[in-house]
Amino acid sequence: MKMKFINKLILPALAVSGVSAGIVSCSLEEYNPSGFTFETLASSSVEGYMGILNNVYFGMERRMYGHSDMTILLEAGTDLWTSKKNTDNNSAFKYGGISGAMNLNVAKDVINPMYDGIGSCNMAIKMAELAPFGSVEEKNAAVAEAYFMRAVYYYNLVEQFGGITMVTKPAESVDLHPEKTDPLTIYREVIIPDLEFAAQWLPVEERTTRPSKKSALGFLARAYLQTVEYDATKAYASKALDVAKDMIADCEAGGTRYGVMMYPTYDEVFAEENNFENTEALWKHRFVDGGNSNNGWVLNMNDELFYCKTTDFPARKFDNKVYKSDYAGGKYEGKSDYEIWGHRADGQFMPSQYLLSRYIQEDGTIDPRFAKTFQTEWNANKTWTWDESRLKTYDRTDAVEATVTKVNMNDLAIRFIMPGEADYAALSASKLSQPYLVVDYADVYDDQTRKVKMTYKRVNRPMDEDVTEVVNPFFGIYPSLMKHNSSNYKIYDLKKKRLGNLNGTFMMRTPEVYLIAAEADIYVNGGTNAMGYINKVRARAGANPLSGTATIQTVLDERARELCGEYVRFYDLKRTGKLSETYLKEMNPDVGDYFRDQVHKVRPFPESFLGTIQGGGAYYQNPGY
Repeated sequence: MKMKFINKLILPALAVSGVSAGIVSCSLEEYNPSGFTFETLASSSVEGYMGILNNVYFGMERRMYGHSDMTILLEAGTDLWTSKKNTDNNSAFKYGGISGAMNLNVAKDVINPMYDGIGSCNMAIKMAELAPFGSVEEKNAAVAEAYFMRAVYYYNLVEQFGGITMVTKPAESVDLHPEKTDPLTIYREVIIPDLEFAAQWLPVEERTTRPSKKSALGFLARAYLQTVEYDATKAYASKALDVAKDMIADCEAGGTRYGVMMYPTYDEVFAEENNFENTEALWKHRFVDGGNSNNGWVLNMNDELFYCKTTDFPARKFDNKVYKSDYAGGKYEGKSDYEIWGHRADGQFMPSQYLLSRYIQEDGTIDPRFAKTFQTEWNANKTWTWDESRLKTYDRTDAVEATVTKVNMNDLAIRFIMPGEADYAALSASKLSQPYLVVDYADVYDDQTRKVKMTYKRVNRPMDEDVTEVVNPFFGIYPSLMKHNSSNYKIYDLKKKRLGNLNGTFMMRTPEVYLIAAEADIYVNGGTNAMGYINKVRARAGANPLSGTATIQTVLDERARELCGEYVRFYDLKRTGKLSETYLKEMNPDVGDYFRDQVHKVRPFPESFLGTIQGGGAYYQNPGY
């Protein structure tokens, strides 16, 4: 007989491009001799249903948290980062740059996997009614995972693209002319109800990848708060505050109700020994080892995205000749050499002047989180002797002699120095006389213009009598974010250099809940209690307390210090009305000079997505693209 056969277990695929906007599972008219249907699988056993439920995570495995595609969309193009040295993702970092021609396909690798995920969620929600669970409570605890993941997929789609097509049931046919639903409606009808259901029914137990109750509560607080972007009445802000306060109370009572925890010290948060069982993470994800579907060689490579090109200095080299001798059982164990491989050169995220300057406290000292968040020192991985060419390039004094002065293997090779460090003044004064490379914040960042300095004025060694100002030799070395660092790499194919980072990545941490409470309190109570929430985050970090009345900018500054690189900044600026020409030109003009208010608050729908919509999909594209 003829029947509709949805090929979801073999390949959880969505009818891609424009079709995917109107259909959330791929329907094919074909003969099905096996008699397989989702209905028979779900009704056969709870295990059969769980096979359907597991597909809800496929969209996340493919292109979401931990993948460079999504990390760039969530963090680049904001006040926190610039990308001076590498322009591979110019469209995301600088909205197309001088040409203004932003790549229309900047988000092509994330939209289809997200709609794939929604299709799997819709199927899992429908099939839950057929599964032979022992009780309603057991069924709800399982299907709550599908509701949670559907909310996460829609949350990211809405915040990336604005209005999108909302589909909440498995599609029966293909809609070649889909219509958009506005963001606030999607929040009200899908994202918030789904998260409320998940928060009610997900178990408290600590889990990885599968969400728990605290995951749903955290994302519910986020979603409530994010609606202020679309709702002038800020109707959900009080709910965001209530959920955040409930979670904070649990945290301060030891996590007895929901398991909400915060480490006593900031040092413990990103310590590798705490990675997999991290109790501060409200939701964490660890990639599957050996799975073919998740492209093991590109798993969670965020540590490389944030790493500067230390190999510009010859005492550092990129050496990939360590494979067979130093990899044991597929896991790399030599951490000193791992620094060469695991942190490959030429990352893309360079901290902005705004971000680094946030770590300078009011008394001139440096926030303790800076040294624990960024790597600023690198040892030599080869012995190297200064030569005349490099003496001139790095403007050395006569104290550094060609053919005599050496940087020995394992000695300090590079140090980036920051105002506020105890020895900053002395090192800055002697920086050009050191045998290692001292990169001064003042030589890389301009506090007046808030831009990266592209030129450098020589002091000791002009290029010739007439040329003292040259291309800045220092701007490629900058503090490199360590939050995603890992020595837990699995090698899949040495010849093709395929590898995966098996450490977990954190999609949300408890300190964000305190900062949600602070922001919501500003909307609800005028900020009466906001500074108290902020100072609890600062106290844990060992930072000086802030005084006065907190503003939205106060919250954004604290979120920058605590959460930089953690997949939230693009949405933070959208929510608070700071994703704008005015704000970005003030805080990070390297990005703001290219931002256009009427265009860049949302991403373009990819050409491949629009191509199969009837008539080419021009009506569906966001304005200005």
